[in-house]
Amino acid sequence: MSQWQDGERRLRDAEPADRAHLDGAVDFVLEELRRRLGSKFEVGELVDLYYQGTDWAEDLAQRRFTGADTSAVVDAAFWRYARGAADFAGGRTRFADER
Repeated sequence: MSQWQDGERRLRDAEPADRAHLDGAVDFVLEELRRRLGSKFEVGELVDLYYQGTDWAEDLAQRRFTGADTSAVVDAAFWRYARGAADFAGGRTRFADER
């Protein structure tokens, strides 16, 4: 998850003129994450999807914003999506007994 947070930081630090385009690329990847995982998911499912490979997400990001730092876009998208996980607790995974 720290890699995903780093992607978010890299987008935040991007040139102001590029930020809107980068955020658009993130939104494009987020749409596909929603399609693949749905609205009810846990962080582990997202991690599993990430480790299966993110070439598909990088392709989407590249289509949306040619020349973008696609790895930062993908990582930021995964970070933003992770915040909606059933077991997300502000940067760490919340276990069933903590809920």
